[in-house]
Amino acid sequence: METREILEQLKNGEITIETAEKFFKKEPYRELGFAKLDSHREIRSGFPEVVFSSGKTDEHFADIVMKLYEHDGEVLATRASQHQFELVKDKLPGVVYDPVSRIVKVEKPGKSQVGKIAVCTAGTADIPVAEEAAQTAEYFGSAVDRLYDVGVSGLHRLLSNIDTIQSANCVITVAGMEGALASVIGGLVDKPVIAVPTSVGYGANLNGLAALLTMINSCANGISVVNIDNGYGAGYIATQINRLCVKKG
Repeated sequence: METREILEQLKNGEITIETAEKFFKKEPYRELGFAKLDSHREIRSGFPEVVFSSGKTDEHFADIVMKLYEHDGEVLATRASQHQFELVKDKLPGVVYDPVSRIVKVEKPGKSQVGKIAVCTAGTADIPVAEEAAQTAEYFGSAVDRLYDVGVSGLHRLLSNIDTIQSANCVITVAGMEGALASVIGGLVDKPVIAVPTSVGYGANLNGLAALLTMINSCANGISVVNIDNGYGAGYIATQINRLCVKKG
């Protein structure tokens, strides 16, 4: 629960002073022994803590996910496996798993999605990373338009969707191979472009390094680059930009 929500409930007489006091007396993190859950992260940054699932033991994954859900009433876990989903599916009401993005999540009902972020991929092989970005942005309250398979090998596919792309507050561009799509889109829009290199490609792609270097060296202006396959990071930053646009509007 956020600080503002607590204060609003106190103002409206929905909770007592003692209840509000208990909230503010809580430690800024929750000690689990093997982890310290950052329960005040949303208060500081506007975004709650998210679980990076890969590499966690079964016990640690399940415990962290459950504790975050108990605190916030929702939870997002990235890079999760089907096995990890099975660990919590009978314990969390409404939990879902998307095997494409590898996201496990529970969302509060009736959540609104505002503004607009465009998520574009060069090819269909880039969709898993793009879906991680798109679903992250949606979880954090952004409306998302998906434009997949609009890479430079068939530029007419991109141009036929240019109105949708140009109307977005921010564009996430996901591409492997040589990563040229980010530069093309950067030259067509007046909004920030977040480039996401993927590890998709043949040998000289070097597991995404070639696309990363292309994006970093882009001659188009307004392009920022996140790490290889980092869809979550792109969705997070895009939401920050989108929130500023919505607030300004």
